[in-house]
Amino acid sequence: MEQAIEKDYLTFTLSDKVTMEKVQYKNRYGISVAAHLYISKDFDKSRKYPAVIIGTPYGGVKEQGAGIYAQNMAERGFIAMAFDESFNGESGGEPRKTASPDIFVEDFSAGVDFLGTHPNVDREKIGAIGICGSGGFALTAAQSDTRIKAIATTSMYDISRLNRKGFMDSMTDEQHKQTLKQSSEQRWNDFTEGKYAKTPSFPDQPLPAVPEGLDPVTSEFFEYYAMERGFHPRATGNFTVTSSIAFNNFPLMSYIETISPRPILLIMGENAHSKFYTEDAYKRAAEPKELVVVPGARHIDLYDKVDLIPFEKLESFFKENLK
Repeated sequence: MEQAIEKDYLTFTLSDKVTMEKVQYKNRYGISVAAHLYISKDFDKSRKYPAVIIGTPYGGVKEQGAGIYAQNMAERGFIAMAFDESFNGESGGEPRKTASPDIFVEDFSAGVDFLGTHPNVDREKIGAIGICGSGGFALTAAQSDTRIKAIATTSMYDISRLNRKGFMDSMTDEQHKQTLKQSSEQRWNDFTEGKYAKTPSFPDQPLPAVPEGLDPVTSEFFEYYAMERGFHPRATGNFTVTSSIAFNNFPLMSYIETISPRPILLIMGENAHSKFYTEDAYKRAAEPKELVVVPGARHIDLYDKVDLIPFEKLESFFKENLK
């Protein structure tokens, strides 16, 4: 008999130094975004504080890595918020499990809308952290939303580039044409059947071990999302098949150099399979920028391993640049 999985839980232990509040607000498309707001129990209600908005890894939810980041930043004196992207987690939007680069970028700005009207947030001191896929969304939001004063990413992925060119630009032109053909024709199937086909998902129960025969990248994601380490029933890792069409038409970070003179901090693991995307973003970004390499860390290790995530560096970066 399968064990019932409680959907309203965190994959980490809530610190006794912070309070966590469930909040909800709308983005400019009218979609309700669900978030967790973390505030230190020591905070002074008569003061205004710097704030940080934190996006989830692509396919993740706020109860996982983004919540770990928000909790740790709150312990360090920031008002911090982790949110679920539209169509996913507890956020609104139909059809469910849609991935939209435009709307995911907008969700960061909607979070700035909310934080900037919080009575204890200094709206001139708001930064953003993007983990994995949300790193690309956070940087893209900052290109046009000047209210985001400083941006950090960890284990960053460029999801648009991944869709258009394959992992590390390994897709041939012929392969790309074939993927476009398949996703385009899928629209007819979806229209005819009245429902949206989705890509494969992680299991609905945590696995005791990573399945054999997976490629190294997929195996790593299974280690986090499909085992007790990071399993959450809302983080199924799948999206509508036709979501890939939008990413092909919406290149992320096209104007990353225009974020300057606002600072960018890019953090990656020494052994991360995604290093290619962080290193390229660092080359393209203008000063001030900084690249931090975490010794021994893989891609997923910067989701949840608090002994490897350089929170002291994140604290000093945002305190220096949100002052």
